[in-house]
Amino acid sequence: MTAAVSTPQAAPIDPARQEAFEGRLLTALNEACLMLMTSIGHRSGLFDALSGAEPLTVEDLAGRAGLHERYVREWLGAMVAGGIVEIDPQAATYSLPAEHAALLTRSGEANLAVYAQYVPLLGSVEEDLLTCFREGGGVPYERYSRFHEVMAEDSGQAVLPALISDILPLVPELIARLEAGIRVLDAGCGRGRALMLMAERFPKSRFTGFDLSEEVTGWARAEAQRKGLANVTYEARDLSDFDATAPQAAFDLVTTFDAVHDQAQPLRLLKGIRRALAEGGVYLAQDIKGSSHHHLDRDHPLGPMLYTVSCMHCMTVSLAQGGEGLGAMWGRETAERYFAEAGFGAVEAHELEHDPVNYYYVCRP
Repeated sequence: MTAAVSTPQAAPIDPARQEAFEGRLLTALNEACLMLMTSIGHRSGLFDALSGAEPLTVEDLAGRAGLHERYVREWLGAMVAGGIVEIDPQAATYSLPAEHAALLTRSGEANLAVYAQYVPLLGSVEEDLLTCFREGGGVPYERYSRFHEVMAEDSGQAVLPALISDILPLVPELIARLEAGIRVLDAGCGRGRALMLMAERFPKSRFTGFDLSEEVTGWARAEAQRKGLANVTYEARDLSDFDATAPQAAFDLVTTFDAVHDQAQPLRLLKGIRRALAEGGVYLAQDIKGSSHHHLDRDHPLGPMLYTVSCMHCMTVSLAQGGEGLGAMWGRETAERYFAEAGFGAVEAHELEHDPVNYYYVCRP
């Protein structure tokens, strides 16, 4: 006699909960598409062309921005439907409210349109990422054609305006030491704009930038030369073995700006930073604010975005190098454990009012 096999019963559906979730998904779909159009508005200069101007017709706006009228008209449709641009139907003119312009233009208080660029940028590697889901491995840096450009715009708002006034002063007496002249390394420097700013402000100090990308270090060298900065150098360098190859006691200050979590071997990088610090040196790290536990990130205001950026870039570029795949949301708990394993005995975590996305760690041996 064959024993009866019980079939799991489906959980009963709460119609109100289902309806609320449907509404949420439809809202998310609309907002995601609006971010694609926001990215285009930023990159094309359409927001800047509308800002501060009298109401414009489609033809006037297209002419001012140097773009094709038919595309501008359709873009305006998305902007009006999304409540970003206002329309006067009788005059057939469009305007960007000053309150919106302050958050969407290059002359505004904080250009949030910069971050909209992550949506199409990450979407461009969706097929590559699906292959990784099925087969493992990762998506290499070279598949992200504009990532360093977007990151430079991102850090241009989060890091550069606050670097001298808020970030460096987290280390007591650091400004005075930089003015007197010390040796500084930025590991994972990207386009090196933070180093250039420091090199201009502190001409007696010497600055070095390391990054995996030949393209971005080449860009940084050319830009530093254009600016006439003789006290800053850039080198394309794989930091996955930095624990063994870092120059010993060579730097008085080492910085990383959102660079540790996407390294192939983050702990080796941190051990190399410890090795590279001279006596009395300090390591200043900016990295993503989050927890090492999913359930503690449920109320994070940018949690879905940061996990998406992590999955579709930070984690996968590390795995593409045969690395750890730590990811952007490694969290403060893991970060502090890694700092301790790397040989840092004193670690302070700071938060800055202007930056809701990052912690600022001051680490000493």
